[in-house]
Amino acid sequence: MGREHWKRIWIGSAGNMVEWYDWFVYASFATYFAGAFFPDGNPTAQLMNTAGIFAVGFFMRPVGGWLLGRVGDRRGRKAALTLTVTLMSASAVLIAIAPTYGVAGYGGVLVLLVARLLQGLSVGGEYAASATYLTEATDPKRRGFASSFQYVSMTAGQIVGLGLQIVLQRTLSGDALHSYGWRIPFVVGALGAAVVFYLRRNMLETEVYEADETGGEERGTLRALWRHKREAFLVIALTMGGTVAYYTYTTYLTKYLSNSAGLSKETATLVSFTALIVFACLQPLAGRLSDRIGRRPLLITFAVGSTFLTVPIMTMLKNAGSFWPALGLSLLALVVVTGYTSINACVKAELFPTGVRALGVALPYAIANALFGGTAEYVALWFKDAGAESGFYWYVAGCAAVSLVVYLTMRETRDLDLTRMTASETSTLTTAS
Repeated sequence: MGREHWKRIWIGSAGNMVEWYDWFVYASFATYFAGAFFPDGNPTAQLMNTAGIFAVGFFMRPVGGWLLGRVGDRRGRKAALTLTVTLMSASAVLIAIAPTYGVAGYGGVLVLLVARLLQGLSVGGEYAASATYLTEATDPKRRGFASSFQYVSMTAGQIVGLGLQIVLQRTLSGDALHSYGWRIPFVVGALGAAVVFYLRRNMLETEVYEADETGGEERGTLRALWRHKREAFLVIALTMGGTVAYYTYTTYLTKYLSNSAGLSKETATLVSFTALIVFACLQPLAGRLSDRIGRRPLLITFAVGSTFLTVPIMTMLKNAGSFWPALGLSLLALVVVTGYTSINACVKAELFPTGVRALGVALPYAIANALFGGTAEYVALWFKDAGAESGFYWYVAGCAAVSLVVYLTMRETRDLDLTRMTASETSTLTTAS
């Protein structure tokens, strides 16, 4: 890749990192601020309340996917990416200044809810705009490698959040963290978003988008997307297993190790932090591999592994007892998940023509995340509260099994020419050759 291609990937990834830093910080610091917004009571119940608000953000993602996907297809990828980071900055500021239950009663919960709704709007469009931009902005023979940086940046955002959590855990007392320390990462997120906003204002549009002259007034519309409804449903189905597994082993993992496996919060955080660093490094390697052997082999490997290994991995994690066994099992799970995360962005972007690509990725992906990814943590806590925690392990495995069927029947997308895709060409992608 030339210097200009690397520059585009860097700017797109940097913004994605800040977006997902803010998104994941809510989850990773929930154990500290859950009691600040809800009355004293069962800690699991408090976490379920904060997880419920976390899930609400996911249900705004389809709205964000439609709105910002439309902007991306009609106004350009740059316009959509700039708007998403603006919304995310506003949501981070709101959480940082939200009043606690002791100060404003449930008024603080309302502020928290509004902030999560804004985050949902933002991330609903960010994924598609970033996936589309990274896929279009590079050499066709390296699309898998380039698009893998989406999950590098997403994971980097979480690593920064967990790293900051580790620093705060070692510099502030537990009381200070529960009192005011949890606000610090949201202030950092707002500042980071301001920097990325400046970078994105000066980013270059992709050549694929600028060269496209099809679609006219129907660019980025639901009517245009409906012509590719088979591909849209394919995105939902292929996302189902991957998003549940990803959120299980990233955002929920720290809570699971702390609340179910009995590890201290500090040890659980360190396990997640270390595992995610390795996970981020795996993404470009797997993305490059997909450029050589195709997307389907990696997707199928993920689905088979997740279907048959989830129950034993989660069962052993619950009894890990210390740092090293927990880290080893977490790494095994994330290696399996890499088969999905490293290439899912380019696979979805490769399914649609330019005039509806951002919307085609955004809306169905956001719907799948609202139904499965955003609710994964809440479902896990529901099973735990009901005294049947192992039921969640089977739920994750079942979702992966459904996606496996899709991976086995879809066609390969690696060699498609994004500049010449037509409705008739994309309609053949849902059946394996």
